[in-house]
Amino acid sequence: MIQRGVALGLVLTLAACGGGRSERESGTEARAANGPIAYACLLADRRAATRQLCGCVQAVANETLSRSDQRRGADFFRDPALAHAVWRSQTPADDAFWDRWKAFAASAQKTCRK
Repeated sequence: MIQRGVALGLVLTLAACGGGRSERESGTEARAANGPIAYACLLADRRAATRQLCGCVQAVANETLSRSDQRRGADFFRDPALAHAVWRSQTPADDAFWDRWKAFAASAQKTCRK
């Protein structure tokens, strides 16, 4: 249960688009930074949601998530309660998605945050 709580915190951190460094600093490439996660991050209208940060998060998503998982996870930026619903559902499909999302979130935090 604690591990799921930590993963939910990672999702909410990503949803808030807090802190970050540029793609050059993190090693990700700007040209790979377009997609549903970057778009949702920018639309979330958070103060720290910059093109650089959202692009970095998208670049990590491109390396770790399928396009289908990216589209599903992009909804979390608009409505973090959806992340909570997936986390609590405990169906095999949702559990598998959550494991992939949790790995993505950890990687994005490590790569994109200062």
